[in-house]
Amino acid sequence: MRNFYDFTLTELEKAIGALGNERYRARQLYKWIYNKGVLDFAEMSNISKGLRMLFKDMFSTGLPEIKEVLTSRDGSMKFGFQTTDGNTIESVFIPEKERNTLCLSTQIGCKMGCRFCVTGKMGFIRNLSVAEIIGQIMAVKHYLTDKRITNIVFMGMGEPVDNLENLLHSLDIVKNPLGLNFSHRKITVSSVGLIDGLNQIQPKDACIAISLNAAEDKKRTYLMPINRLYPIREVMNFVKTFKGNRRTRITFEYVMLKGINDSLEDARLLSELLSGVRCKINLIPYNESPYLEYKTPGVDTIERFHTYLLNKHYTTIVRSSRGQDIGGGCGQLGIRYIEERQNGCITGI
Repeated sequence: MRNFYDFTLTELEKAIGALGNERYRARQLYKWIYNKGVLDFAEMSNISKGLRMLFKDMFSTGLPEIKEVLTSRDGSMKFGFQTTDGNTIESVFIPEKERNTLCLSTQIGCKMGCRFCVTGKMGFIRNLSVAEIIGQIMAVKHYLTDKRITNIVFMGMGEPVDNLENLLHSLDIVKNPLGLNFSHRKITVSSVGLIDGLNQIQPKDACIAISLNAAEDKKRTYLMPINRLYPIREVMNFVKTFKGNRRTRITFEYVMLKGINDSLEDARLLSELLSGVRCKINLIPYNESPYLEYKTPGVDTIERFHTYLLNKHYTTIVRSSRGQDIGGGCGQLGIRYIEERQNGCITGI
């Protein structure tokens, strides 16, 4: 039995067509499951009883097991999903006035080894399947019946572009009008800058956010070892050739670390690097962790940095840190693994 959430619509049409059934049945299933949220084949009234029984034997529509839900003082919610091999996937739901964002994981752990990231410290365990990625959305939708997810960001555990095939399949399902039906403008893929993979993502697929964190190679390589393979020069070449419509802008994420990359000189270098580039800058004050030595800059330091970039006419936002008290902030996912490893009880690795 295959997991239904593994299939793009095209793949589902082929699977059903191979059995001699009409391919439009795939579109019916997509509508029932993704548009209407009906997971029981017996309730799909416009499909014959015989086919409903067949589909029940072919596909599993069960949702990932929610192991725990932690709610932050700011209203954010971190979901821990139990996998069949004993691991945990973490997702974060972030409610705001005008939108509700779900931050998805694409891997358990991460290979990139960014020095300031808890997920990187836990190491890499494995990629998530398409069903495990889509399952996060479906499970949260069914849990939060009174709230609508408006935005999807691939910014959770792992490097999305390092799991490229499953990421692209997931985007297909998320965008499909018969599927989860999100506009590409409401989907963001965040990457450390794996340029070969990013070149396979089209502007119509999703918005792109690149984790920059320094404006010169020596410092960026120290913070993000991947810079040795994809240095700033290659990142900037990609950004300048990324073709969308005239509204398309790359977002640069800049995690601010006290005494490391938060000086006015760092702001000046960043301003010079991005000169002439249509972009948005997200300044992210570092979310501290007991397992890493880095600290958050003071409010005055962050404001000076922010004001400098504003005065240089960059669209710059200081992103509010959400879910820190539940280990759900940017760079904090995976704390559970480190805690359990230290206690000698980690399983599923």
